[in-house]
Amino acid sequence: MMQRTPLLTTKGWLVFLAAALVAAVLIPVLATQPAPGSIFRVPAYLVPLFGKYLCYAILALALDLIWGYAGILSLGHGAFFALGGYAMGMYLMRQIGTRGVYGNALLPDFMVFLNWQELPVVWWGFQNFAYAAFMALAVPGLLAAGFGWFAFRSRVTGVYLSIITQAMTYALLLAFFRNDMGFGGNNGLTDFKEILGYDIQAPSTRLGLYIITAVALGLSFLVCRFVVTTRFGRLLLALRDAESRVRFIGYSTTGAKLFVFVLSALLCGLAGALYVPQVGIINPSEFQPGNSIEIAIWVAVGGRGTLVGAILGALVVNFVKTWLTGAAPELWLFALGALFIVVTLAMPNGILGLIAQAKQWRRPPSAPVAETVHD
Repeated sequence: MMQRTPLLTTKGWLVFLAAALVAAVLIPVLATQPAPGSIFRVPAYLVPLFGKYLCYAILALALDLIWGYAGILSLGHGAFFALGGYAMGMYLMRQIGTRGVYGNALLPDFMVFLNWQELPVVWWGFQNFAYAAFMALAVPGLLAAGFGWFAFRSRVTGVYLSIITQAMTYALLLAFFRNDMGFGGNNGLTDFKEILGYDIQAPSTRLGLYIITAVALGLSFLVCRFVVTTRFGRLLLALRDAESRVRFIGYSTTGAKLFVFVLSALLCGLAGALYVPQVGIINPSEFQPGNSIEIAIWVAVGGRGTLVGAILGALVVNFVKTWLTGAAPELWLFALGALFIVVTLAMPNGILGLIAQAKQWRRPPSAPVAETVHD
């Protein structure tokens, strides 16, 4: 059986909660309160960047839920993320109206350019935010339910399941590249103007989106934490370590795996819906299989099977990516590959595992117990 990554101590949980409080409160305060030019002021352009990191953290959390606790390594979770993003992007495109290049109140610019005469059926209802938010969760959830039912019912596991999920996201990549699908083709959806009546480029709107994303990350973590600490969570660990034994004692492995897989997809759709208004674009490149593989690296770097490690890994790796792609962009892929090798060989439990080992090394050895001598 796989050795489980050590759980956080009480002190570790306090450190995590303190960091979460800083992310949710301190950054918005520093973005608004200090005077312009102050060294303590967070520049406006960094707020959506930090918001993007938090979206990635939700995405990593979703993968850790199924990989770290149920042993399901999905290399297609980027598909659920992108579908949630497209649902929100379609709403934002419908809000442009006559402010587009062609001034068409109904059709997005790329449809006018391609001489489309009417709005496709799949776009109906996306002028309503509630409908778009629902679809951002429903579409990834339904896809995960359909895919998972066939895969888990057929008892596809291990590397075979990983390959199938990768094939799924690649098929969606090819489909969304087609202009006749009505999703903008290679260019995707962009040039957004407003969300819920607020200017999407305004600093206050970006700050509001960041706060909403931080709250969503916190709620997502609590949901995942609740799932893994219940009796159902112990069942997931048993599935991860010895699925055949669980099946032989009478548990429905298909139902348990399907539930957690759909829940993970819903979290991915939520992350995608929050990602698009902050980044300002969604295109088929989000379906690239490499993106899904990168999510697995985030989880492995932080420490899978810990939830907190997944969040930490996503934040650390993406911060390094932002810095390195600016300083030496040609080195990023080499650095990512080297990071994956180092984690696999030297850090099987990720950053949290190293922290736990360091604490054990610093702990003084216990004194030997004196033997009692009897005459």
